[in-house]
Amino acid sequence: MNTLDSKYQELLQDILDNGVVKTDRTGTGTISVFGRQIKHKMSQGFPLLTTKKVAWKTMVTELLWFLRGDTNIKYLVDNDCHIWDGDAYKNYQNKMTEWFGNESQLTKEQFIEKIKADDEFAKTWGDLGPIYGKQWRNWESVDTSQYWQEDWSSKDTDQIQNLINELKTNPDSRRLMVSAWNVGALESMVLPPCHYGFQVYTRELSVGERLDIASKTYKVFEPFDFHRGDHEEIDELYPVPKRAISLIWNQRSVDTFLGLPFNIASYGLLLEIIAMEVNMVPDELIGNLGDVHLYSNHIEQAKEQISREPFKKLPTLGFSPIQLAHFEHHLDTFDDNIKKSQPHQFVIDGYECHPTIKAPLSN
Repeated sequence: MNTLDSKYQELLQDILDNGVVKTDRTGTGTISVFGRQIKHKMSQGFPLLTTKKVAWKTMVTELLWFLRGDTNIKYLVDNDCHIWDGDAYKNYQNKMTEWFGNESQLTKEQFIEKIKADDEFAKTWGDLGPIYGKQWRNWESVDTSQYWQEDWSSKDTDQIQNLINELKTNPDSRRLMVSAWNVGALESMVLPPCHYGFQVYTRELSVGERLDIASKTYKVFEPFDFHRGDHEEIDELYPVPKRAISLIWNQRSVDTFLGLPFNIASYGLLLEIIAMEVNMVPDELIGNLGDVHLYSNHIEQAKEQISREPFKKLPTLGFSPIQLAHFEHHLDTFDDNIKKSQPHQFVIDGYECHPTIKAPLSN
C-alpha cells in the first residue's frame, strides 16, 4: 500500500497554492510555506517515492557518510555521490578569491578530479567543516564535570552510540535524541544543518502484533500451537522483537522537490538500521518541516510530478547476508559495522517508479 506519494504530491500542491515569494541565500528565489508535517507507516513499505525515480545509491552513500562521522567529500566522490560537490567547490572558490584574487582557480570538474586523485588536496579542500557526521559522532563540548578547575578540558560525545546504548537499556526514555545544531560551530560549517535533529520513540508490541510479525518471518508458522497466547510463549516458539521504534526528524529548510525525497528515504533507512541494531520493528516515520519551499526553477517539475499516478506498492528494504550477520548477531560494534558497510550492500526490492525529473541544484 502506498499513501506516501499522495501525501508528497499534496505538499507540492500546497506550496503552489499557498506559497509566498521569498528571496534566499542562493539568489534563485522560492515560493514557501511554513510548518508542515509528513508521516509514513513503515509497514506500508520503504519510503521511496514512486512518482519519480529517487537515486537510491546516492542516498545510501550520504547516510553512511554521516554515520561514519565523516565530513570530507572524498568518501562521497570515491563512491560516485556528488550532492555535496557544489558546496565544497563554492567554499574553495571563496577562499581562493579571498586569498589570491581570481588567479589559478580550477573549474568544478577539475576540482572534483583533484579531490579523487590528490589526497593532500582532498584533505585541505574536501572538508566541509563540522557538519552532520561530526556532530552525530563526535560533538565537542566543554567537560564541566571538573568545574572547580580553572582550565576546563573538552570532551567528545558520540550521540549515535549513546542513543543505541540508551535504547538497549532504557527504551522508554524521553531523551532519545540526536542533534546536529551545534550553535558554537555553525560559522565553521559550509552549510548549517537543514535537518538539524531527530528523536526516536519506542513502545511494546502487543501479542497480536508479535504473532503477525512471526507469521511473516518464519516459513513454518502454525498459530494453533499457541495455548497461553502470551509473550512468554512467543519467545519460546518464535522469538521476534518485543518493541516497535519510530523516528521523527526536524528540518528548518526544505528543498521540497530535490531534497525532501532524499530526506524521507534517508531517515527511513536510518530508522531501519537503528531498529536492526537494537532488535526492534520500524514503526512510524515523521518529518517536522519548517520553511517548506520550491525553488523558482522547480515549479514546472513539481507540476509534472503532481500529474503522475503513484504506483500502488512501495518497495521493500533488503540487506546483504553479510550485513544481516553483522547487525543481527552483533559480531562487531555498531561503529565497526558502519565502517565495514558499503553502499551496494543495501538493496531495495520491487522498486517501480516513474522516470527521473531533472532539476537544477541551488548552492
